[in-house]
Amino acid sequence: MSIPLLRAPPFPVIGASVTRPGTDAAAALSSEAIDRLFAAIRDVRIGGCFWASPGEDAGATVILRCRSADDVEQAEAMLTEAERGAAVRISPADDTGQAHDGTCEIDPWSLLDDAATLIAHGDDEWVAIAVIAGARIHFLSAGRFGAPADDTARLRRIVAEDTARARYRDPFNGKDAGIDETIALLGDWRRTLDANRRIVAACGFSWWKRREIARFLWTPQHPMRFFRSEARALSFAARHDGAVAIWPSRVSDGMAVSATEKHVPLVRVEDGFVRSVGLGSNLVPPASVTVDRRGIHYDPSRPSDLEDLLAGADFPPALLARAERLREAIVAAGISKYGNGAAHAFPPRQIGRRLVLVPGQVEDDMSVRLGGGGLSSNLDLVRRVRALEPDSEIWFRPHPDVDAGHRKGAVRDSDALEHADRIVRGGGMASLLDQVDAVHVLTSLTGFEALLRRRDVTCHGMPFYAGWGLTRDLAEVPDRRGRRLTLDELIAAVLIVYPRYLDPATGLPCTPEVLIRRFGDGAAHNRLGWVTKLRQTQGRLSRRWA
Repeated sequence: MSIPLLRAPPFPVIGASVTRPGTDAAAALSSEAIDRLFAAIRDVRIGGCFWASPGEDAGATVILRCRSADDVEQAEAMLTEAERGAAVRISPADDTGQAHDGTCEIDPWSLLDDAATLIAHGDDEWVAIAVIAGARIHFLSAGRFGAPADDTARLRRIVAEDTARARYRDPFNGKDAGIDETIALLGDWRRTLDANRRIVAACGFSWWKRREIARFLWTPQHPMRFFRSEARALSFAARHDGAVAIWPSRVSDGMAVSATEKHVPLVRVEDGFVRSVGLGSNLVPPASVTVDRRGIHYDPSRPSDLEDLLAGADFPPALLARAERLREAIVAAGISKYGNGAAHAFPPRQIGRRLVLVPGQVEDDMSVRLGGGGLSSNLDLVRRVRALEPDSEIWFRPHPDVDAGHRKGAVRDSDALEHADRIVRGGGMASLLDQVDAVHVLTSLTGFEALLRRRDVTCHGMPFYAGWGLTRDLAEVPDRRGRRLTLDELIAAVLIVYPRYLDPATGLPCTPEVLIRRFGDGAAHNRLGWVTKLRQTQGRLSRRWA
């Protein structure tokens, strides 16, 4: 059977295929339908070995896909003298999609566009991509994608119907999928792989995160190399003209200086905003991360990829509609950063009083150090909230990592109760947010989760979601954040465009919707559960010793 034009990259996991064996019945496609199909494929540049490295001859106007000396002679006879001088010969693939030396060939989209001329055999999938891209085509022989006598209209129909006949599947549930959703998924995968291509080394990652990080940063060009030594990571990247991925809180401040001296880009990786089924401090690997080339989202002193998105991105109506649906799904499922919370009975609120939640934070967390505006004490935060909300009922919730005994920021209950009415523990953050009217945060992600539930949010620091007109901001807002956003625009950037998600069931890069479904049906699990239990025991001993 012929290999499908639209297919999955060779991810190192089972079940990544987006097609099934066999073909569906041929469907008659209108010219408008063909236009829409080709435009969708061109927009995301998928088809063939789109995950391969770009060709070194980008900008070439004539591309020869010749299999023999006779082919070369035939091809050159079709060209003018000037075209022969500009022609580039690219070794064609066989019908398995692999080059004759067994390696995946170059990305055809790096060479084919509407200014190119392709000379190839009719069974070469580069012909199909050239048709979609709008390139001129000369045939060396007839084949699956056309023949010398075919005009442009017939070639377009042949390629469109060949692509539409393939049987597509959703790799996350194994069910049938439509061609539109398959194109969207492959486009997402392409954007991720393109972004990963230059990352050749990683440093500062705990051993228990490395398998997931390797999947988040996977590229078929090279395996991910993890280093303990910052100097070795930078030297390796410099030799390979690549970048180093880092976990910012686990590398030295001097690494950025050294990277600049060696002309090595640093790519900062952090937990995503819908993280996992448990605490990172309990050694639960993340199901979502952010990958930022400009800065990092929790540092308001410098630009970041997220801030650039929020400040300048266009948000098409389809993306905003998706953001609205995603928000509704998260709220309905009771999803928080650490997944679903267990059922819990919170204390009754006082009738007739505004109820304000103050979530504690890890006091030496990077987001607090960089975005707290000089305030870092949980006790000071509760004290400030009482001064601002003298008539409100205030609930203080200690940070779970602090309560687990792993991190800094503990406040004695008696001290907190001098300013708060209650201390609440247990249960999920999502269900707690359902109880309250407002939250006061320093930089906590709880403020963003409260926005999802349309609660009033006051920011004492400058988290990534502050400064866009959706929060009451007490800290100085950077000039870069002058734009006023809707909630759906904020969600589109923060939960759809900026982060990456990993399906805990298949190990494939996925959409946030897939991860939310996994949380909802209980399919997400912690593969290091035994280590988590040891970590929890360590936390209990630390608290008892303290």
